[in-house]
Amino acid sequence: MKEKLHIYYTSDLHSHFENWPQIVGYFREKKKIHDQKGEDYWLLDNGDHVDRFHPITEGLMGKGNVDLLNQAGYSVATLGNNEGITLAKEDLHKLYDEADFQVVCANLECLESPAPEWLKPYHILHSSRGTKVAVIGLTAPFQAFYQKLGWDVHSPYDWLDKLLPEVKEKADIVILLSHLGINEDEEIARRYNGIDLIIGGHTHHLFQNGEHVEGTLLTAAGKHGTHLGEVLLEWDHKAGEITRKEAYAVPTEQMRKDDQVTEYLRQIRGEAVRRLETPVAYLEEPMHIAWFQDSPLMSRLTEQLRTWTSSDIAMLNAGVLLDHLPAGDITYEDVHRICPHPMNPCKVELRGDELLEVIRAAHTKKLTEIRLKGFGFRGEVIGRMVFAGIDIERRQDEDGEERVVQVLYNGRPVEYDQTYTFATADTFTFGRFFPEIAYAETKQYFMPELLRDLLKKELKQ
Repeated sequence: MKEKLHIYYTSDLHSHFENWPQIVGYFREKKKIHDQKGEDYWLLDNGDHVDRFHPITEGLMGKGNVDLLNQAGYSVATLGNNEGITLAKEDLHKLYDEADFQVVCANLECLESPAPEWLKPYHILHSSRGTKVAVIGLTAPFQAFYQKLGWDVHSPYDWLDKLLPEVKEKADIVILLSHLGINEDEEIARRYNGIDLIIGGHTHHLFQNGEHVEGTLLTAAGKHGTHLGEVLLEWDHKAGEITRKEAYAVPTEQMRKDDQVTEYLRQIRGEAVRRLETPVAYLEEPMHIAWFQDSPLMSRLTEQLRTWTSSDIAMLNAGVLLDHLPAGDITYEDVHRICPHPMNPCKVELRGDELLEVIRAAHTKKLTEIRLKGFGFRGEVIGRMVFAGIDIERRQDEDGEERVVQVLYNGRPVEYDQTYTFATADTFTFGRFFPEIAYAETKQYFMPELLRDLLKKELKQ
């Protein structure tokens, strides 16, 4: 006897709810078909469903996301880094208290207090014909961030070494919900026998028809709900093995929206915005922003970052502020609207020669015009780099490039061998933008505060 098992999943939605009604609508249509045929199916989420850039997520602190997963009928979910390191410890600890699905994340541990009851390393699903399907969860090990928030995150390989023999004893089929990224998924498939399916995410990659690595099927559905994942597994009860594995990433653009879901999103957005409408400040005059010019609001935010982190120098990109502030009452909803990024302040130590390299790179058009997506940034373009704590003499060449002529700290030229403390957004400790910052030996992340918390503080002043 052969049994067909259907798995649907989402990954890296990042609170892009504009695609959620058609995703749920598709699920519900598929459920009707499977119910008529007597086939088993499950819905899984692979993390980063939560993203605090969206007012629903910010106003309800992720609880609205959990409600949406409940209503759609999800069975299992794992944690992405946006659930794990953009929420304060107490907010993450209670995030899934009302979840109707099981949360699995084997390599996450709560420090100094008992783990929340919802957190499990794996969960076993049972089909109507007795097939046991184990779902293990793993998340990206951003140790420096998790420890600041009172959590500990371990190597995914250490946990697979420990868990996999146990899980294979208990289950017929093993699925890994992996919020680790494509490179780790491929390495896990090469290193371990017995994982039948890896549902991948974190790096936002897309496998249109799945990929096979050493007998493991890898699947991934991109980001923001532009695709959803669909997997078919066929289990042969007599042979005790999988005889068919197929995976697809299905575009959602042309799918019919579920009107009930659309209405519910409208309702919870209204509730979330009402919660965000707490007074912050009163402005006598509007404050304008400019992505490629200096502006008073951006300069004051950068100085606030320098002061708040007790740093010698600070740097922020003007693209971090997305809109102007009007005259009159300013609420937290306004602050969130113009600075929605889940980005934390960070302080590093740089030698004078490294500092000068950062400043020179920061003044190139190539960098300021980058249309950045990811690394916590939720805007359009990096924009002009704004500095506090130093005086920079520049000249503009005929090609339109700005050249740094001289940099003064406390009225004196920056000394090559002196160490300076340098504050910026954690975004610039990742990626290719500033190698001197990314590879700095001394880094201090400030958590759970986000840049908008500093903006709020500055506006109050």
